[in-house]
Amino acid sequence: MRPDGRRPDQLRSLEIIPGFQKHAEGSALVKLGDTWVVCSASVEETVPSFLAGKGKGWITAEYAMLPRATHTRSKRDPGGRGKEIQRLIGRALRAAVDLRALGERTITVDCDVLVADGGTRVTSITGAWVAIGLALRQLVGRGVLADLGALRPPVAAVSVGIVDGQVVLDLPYIEDSRADVDMNVVMTEDGGLIEVQGTAEGAAYSRAQLDAMLDLAAGGIVQIAAAQRAVVFA
Repeated sequence: MRPDGRRPDQLRSLEIIPGFQKHAEGSALVKLGDTWVVCSASVEETVPSFLAGKGKGWITAEYAMLPRATHTRSKRDPGGRGKEIQRLIGRALRAAVDLRALGERTITVDCDVLVADGGTRVTSITGAWVAIGLALRQLVGRGVLADLGALRPPVAAVSVGIVDGQVVLDLPYIEDSRADVDMNVVMTEDGGLIEVQGTAEGAAYSRAQLDAMLDLAAGGIVQIAAAQRAVVFA
């Protein structure tokens, strides 16, 4: 039995609250267990200079943790880790949107961690897709876009790992901090891989264990994608 009583293949409780920020074109508060992240999508009618005149849009992201999101206070500067995470979020989101259908617009998603208990980057990606979906819905409602054709099927992310020799899904900090293997998987709703970040601590892991972790991640992504759809297409 895991410390919180879950099965190895069980997600933490997941709640997605849309419209959490009043002024953003799209926003959501995502609660995955005791990890809470606010994701807000802002739309600008412009693109970076390298895309000007090419008929394509751009998706980018910023990530930060509030100073007391963790047990001890951290600085507001995201630092190297935060910058690496926001690049990951941006890459994932660009796989979730048809940039030509978006037109020459930029969507910036801000992912702010309110409470951290493991899995902040994967929770950010999950919430970011929702925030973008809601922003695109607003653009359709305003007549800026004809339809939601720019929004591709859900992209979500989840952590998996090996703890005490057992493959487990969705690690909170108490497991993540002592895992033999810690992995973050970004996937499409139908199982397409976008990014896999997996690191062994102290000893290598086998191909069979890798496959088992990816299979577990895929099952979690299906559940998360259903929750994303329920919010964006409500």
